[in-house]
Amino acid sequence: MNVDQAYARCQQVAAAHYENFPVASRLVPASMRPHVAAVYAFARSADDFADEGDATEAQRLAWLDEWRALRRGGLPAAEQAVGVGAVPADDVRATFVAVQDTITRCRLAPDLFDDLLSAFSQDVTTRRYDTWAAVLDYCRRSANPVGRLVLGIAGVHDEAAARRSDAVCTALQLANFWQDLGQDWRQRQRLYVPADVLGRHGARLDVLDGDAIDDPWRRVVADLGTRTRVLFDEGRAVCDDVRGRLRYELRATWIGGTTVLRKTLEVRQHSLHERPVITRRDLARIAVGAIVWPPGL
Repeated sequence: MNVDQAYARCQQVAAAHYENFPVASRLVPASMRPHVAAVYAFARSADDFADEGDATEAQRLAWLDEWRALRRGGLPAAEQAVGVGAVPADDVRATFVAVQDTITRCRLAPDLFDDLLSAFSQDVTTRRYDTWAAVLDYCRRSANPVGRLVLGIAGVHDEAAARRSDAVCTALQLANFWQDLGQDWRQRQRLYVPADVLGRHGARLDVLDGDAIDDPWRRVVADLGTRTRVLFDEGRAVCDDVRGRLRYELRATWIGGTTVLRKTLEVRQHSLHERPVITRRDLARIAVGAIVWPPGL
């Protein structure tokens, strides 16, 4: 499998999956799209190892270990890779041939890929968090590497921009947690709201077993919303740390994330399980806001 074939397969993988925000969309410069798709293919499969299907915990961790070994093994390991989990050998080879080429061409820090795998492994073994610091540390490894990788692919290797990216990526991850609060609890008994925040407001876990929200949980949700908004605001300037069409992509992602957060906080006033609905009007507002910047939010 040559490099061009590997990138083409990664782009097919990216196009086949639905995400909250576009992956390697037309707003991303054409020169970046194959590299973004390679990163996505790597992360998409690893995330599926951690969460999808009915595999045992031991199997999931073993697949993630194999993914880590392939990443560290370089191009020879990629070219000789066999299937991992439900991912066939050709797709494994395509992913790692493309990833190794992307790391080299874009001067990416390989440890960022290992951070992602560390977070996915944690998803297998951890269902609760004791402190807000522990949640942020998870986001540091699960969300922040993606932003830093995209900046690197764009040729931005500035630490100040990377820190702004970290703030936005953590905020996006947190907004997704609060959006999926009920689903995570029902399906996996997983809760990203840490015990120290629950304790501060006197919120009980058994309330999650119903749908209605009580006053302690309303205080929890307000607290989480404030912390997440602060991070969005801290990182907003990263949208202008890049040039060209990618700037509009990052702006749309920022506005999309803040829209999800706002609508999530609205539905959490009456339900712990309901998910917010993003309307056509919201999508139009996101598109206009990406052009008319900064948006009036």
